[in-house]
Amino acid sequence: MVVRLADYLVMLAEAIGDRQGPHLAYLLRPTSSHAKDLIKEFRNPSKESLAGYEGYIESPWDEIAISYVLVINSVARNDPVHAFKEQSQLVHAFHRFFTTDTGWTLPALFAICRDLRDIAHDADVSTQKTDCMEEAARILSKLFTSCVTDRTSPVAESRKWGVYYVVGLIMKCYFRVKRIALSRSILRALEANPDIPPLSSYPRAHQVTHRYYIGAINFLNEDFEKAEQELTLAFYNCHVEAQANRQRILAYLIPLRILRGHLPSQELLDRFPDLKEVYGPFVEAIRKADIKAYDVALYEWEKKLLELNVWLVFERARELVMRGLFRRVWVLSEKGTRIPIHMFHCALRVVGMRLDVEEVECFVANMIYKGLIKGYISHERQMVVLAQNGAFPRVADRKNPYVV
Repeated sequence: MVVRLADYLVMLAEAIGDRQGPHLAYLLRPTSSHAKDLIKEFRNPSKESLAGYEGYIESPWDEIAISYVLVINSVARNDPVHAFKEQSQLVHAFHRFFTTDTGWTLPALFAICRDLRDIAHDADVSTQKTDCMEEAARILSKLFTSCVTDRTSPVAESRKWGVYYVVGLIMKCYFRVKRIALSRSILRALEANPDIPPLSSYPRAHQVTHRYYIGAINFLNEDFEKAEQELTLAFYNCHVEAQANRQRILAYLIPLRILRGHLPSQELLDRFPDLKEVYGPFVEAIRKADIKAYDVALYEWEKKLLELNVWLVFERARELVMRGLFRRVWVLSEKGTRIPIHMFHCALRVVGMRLDVEEVECFVANMIYKGLIKGYISHERQMVVLAQNGAFPRVADRKNPYVV
């Protein structure tokens, strides 16, 4: 059956009257089947040419329907900038209704907000700017406020059940435009509203998205312990078939675990080939204590590591390779408790590092300070005096396992 705009308006009115949130969401998606019919009906629509449909159904749904037609036509013409402008108008009109009703409209809210964010992305790609994504974040922040401040709806129908989904979209916008610091105000608003249901009460997908972004933010703020906690929970709660999402989580989680001395298994890396390509050389270099191979990997993958925001962590983890090399020297010396510094110096020269003895002594001193080696340096004898037991303790067993 061909759907004309008059039919579409009736369908909208019925979905609203019957409070059918999922069906309303379907009606507002640009990718739904009826969109093709409406595009054919109006080849070059404008607000003026569609003005005759105003008042056909109650406000603001007449405005929403008109904006919807303009959005899908702009998308069909491959004009994402104009599509974003019209989708913004659609969301603003929807917001007026949303603030006066209960959470039954949340499926529709989720749909139009996701489309707003996606269209903003396409618009910014076409203009090579970030204006649309920044505007999308501002619009979404208003919707977040309307969700979090719902004080009148029954708990089961509260708009608060949309809080974490909208926060996830806002975070996506902030990360996209590299303005992550703006997330602080949103997180403060969450903390300031203790009447929000616990995160565990929300759909698992909302939990995973929120924990991923909290973990990523803590990672970038170098609160590695908190970051690992959140990212681990996100990974184990992520749907097993959501391969792309699991890969995004592991992009942060694997470097954190490496920093703590836990190398990913070959099986895990094989399941995520894109990560294996980037992280595999580092893991292999740490296992072999091959500092030259590690430095080559740092150079070759610098751009990608910077894109992933993990370059600094891998640069720090370089010390684990050096620790591995020094441990091999210790093993070759039959695990003696006294090792001349020049032996460590010779080992570094063998692998191509041209350092002064004083620099090597400094490396050893730093490792002792950070708990990577147990012992002390006898400066007079130029000797490293190692502990009788546990001279090279497990990296993860240190007091602060993230410090390297």
